[in-house]
Amino acid sequence: MPRTRRHIEAQMIYHVLNRGNGRRVLFSKEADFLAFLKLLRQGLERFPVDLLAFCLMPNHWHLLLRPRTDDALSRLMAWVTVTHARRHHMHYPNPGSGHLYQGRFKSFPVQSDEHFLTVARYIHSNPLRAGLTQRAEGWRWSDAVPANAAGLPMAAWPVQRPDNWMGLIHQTFDSGQVALLAKSLRRGTPFGSAAWVTRTAGRLDLKSTLRPRGRPKQPLAALSPKYRRVRQKMEADKST
Repeated sequence: MPRTRRHIEAQMIYHVLNRGNGRRVLFSKEADFLAFLKLLRQGLERFPVDLLAFCLMPNHWHLLLRPRTDDALSRLMAWVTVTHARRHHMHYPNPGSGHLYQGRFKSFPVQSDEHFLTVARYIHSNPLRAGLTQRAEGWRWSDAVPANAAGLPMAAWPVQRPDNWMGLIHQTFDSGQVALLAKSLRRGTPFGSAAWVTRTAGRLDLKSTLRPRGRPKQPLAALSPKYRRVRQKMEADKST
């Protein structure tokens, strides 16, 4: 099956994620993290993309990016992942290890208002949720503390970073926000206000990410008596 074409728009903000294949560890020691940050810096020098936030985890990474041309994001991610995989295999030679990454990067557009802050907070709080650190400022591999950016060319945020940002990172996420973020991560659904999501999905040909997956449920009247009774029993069981 051919790959779905990505519709990336210049000056739009995107949350970008990729994972190790089969939860494979990407960064097992300090030198691995530093090598990837150096590679990312080289990529940002080659391609016109702004880096707004990042967090590296042992088996995946999160980036908040704003491409300045329509093709820059895909070109940057292709160069970074291919180059990283090649160098990783050279450093850790293992003929039976297979692919380093699970596949193409995942991404979704982010509205440049308080929704941007929600996504940035979600990215910076990853090490906390994973139990890798007790304090976000103790995780060196993110820009939660701007001084930890390791020389990366960080771009200004579209909204002001709150003065109590570290406190916000440590607050528990609202379950509704988590569900919306999970949907965006899983399906590429734009993340923002309802009106913005609808407009953005239409403009970027992402309407399919808004629709429920699977076949629509048939009305009871269209079912045979046998399957009608089965459906009625299943729905009755759910209500008890």
